[in-house]
Amino acid sequence: MTTWIVLALIVAAAFYAVSLYNNLVAKRNLAHEGWSGIDVQLKRRADLIPNLVETVKGYAAHEKGIFEDVAAKRAASMNAGDVKSQAAADQALSGALGRLIAISEAYPDLKADANFRELQAQLASVEDEMQMARRYYNGTVRDLNTAIQTFPAVLVANMFGFHSEAFYEIEDRAAAQIPPKVSF
Repeated sequence: MTTWIVLALIVAAAFYAVSLYNNLVAKRNLAHEGWSGIDVQLKRRADLIPNLVETVKGYAAHEKGIFEDVAAKRAASMNAGDVKSQAAADQALSGALGRLIAISEAYPDLKADANFRELQAQLASVEDEMQMARRYYNGTVRDLNTAIQTFPAVLVANMFGFHSEAFYEIEDRAAAQIPPKVSF
């Protein structure tokens, strides 16, 4: 009789460990899905930028420094490797785009251009969707990291090589809240 109880406890523990493992795998996959959502929005934004730059160039050709800065920040964003470097590149690109959009204030004809307004609306839409993707990703990372760090799941996580994921965070929050300054 004791043998059956011990065997039942071992089987129950094995099923519980498998359940914990499957839960961790599901949470890790959700975090990867969340990252792919951010990646999609970054790609959409990167695809809009050349059209936006070309439209602005037609009205403000002498603003060459801003165009070069946007191009460089776009390239850095597309080549960022991990979450932390992607977040930093994203923040830099957002600042450069803010300066590019601010140019329209000095050029009334540009502000009235239908193509520019449409690109600006698309960019605003992408930024909103990117913000939602960041929140979703950070939520899934929070759930994964909590699951990995709590007992008894931590035992299964360590055994099978699960690790915490990085949050998508803005490095310099104070600088992110300061609107870009544009001088002409």
